[in-house]
Amino acid sequence: MANRRRRPGSRERALNEDPKSNVDRALTSVRVQALMTNGPAGTGQATDRGARWPATAASLAVGGAFFALWFWLLPSWLGFRVETAGAVSWRWIAAVPSVLGFAVALRCVWDFGRTGRGTPAPVAPPKRLVVVGFYRYVRNPMYLGFFVGWVGLWVVFGRADMVAIAVACMVVVGVALFVQMYEEPTLRKLFGAEYEEYCRNVRRWVPRLRPWNK
Repeated sequence: MANRRRRPGSRERALNEDPKSNVDRALTSVRVQALMTNGPAGTGQATDRGARWPATAASLAVGGAFFALWFWLLPSWLGFRVETAGAVSWRWIAAVPSVLGFAVALRCVWDFGRTGRGTPAPVAPPKRLVVVGFYRYVRNPMYLGFFVGWVGLWVVFGRADMVAIAVACMVVVGVALFVQMYEEPTLRKLFGAEYEEYCRNVRRWVPRLRPWNK
């Protein structure tokens, strides 16, 4: 009686197959699973980039309105007078820190929209904790930049009278109270432990010498 040829089992077939074909099959399976989970390559990144621009534009619009409001209100309160003829020349040196301060504030407005997906306005806060740019050095760079910018303008155009000094002090105290009594508790509710870690490593008003890396 002729011997029947035994058919190889699944284990033997796996051993006899080309190892390269097994690797190709595994890679194909991984690619299929990735496409099913994340969609086509680059789609998520493109959507992410597309979502940033509306938030950035909204943040710049809100920041511009905020700047325009204070540029309309503060000059009269601080007694600004644009008199270039009789102005002391050294006072124009303050224009340099003024420009730099406002540039820092504008960059922070940009980061609110670009990274945080929100605006500086409390009604539309960022959806992500902003820990980029100047926020790696100090927790409130926008306020500090704004303050330095206005101090520089005050040196150039302002008058050092008691009413102007009182108004300036009231504005500074109001901002400090707003930050401690509203902004920080709100951020703790929104971001929890992430914001607590940020507060432990980055000070409220005094900048770090080196940027904090998360």
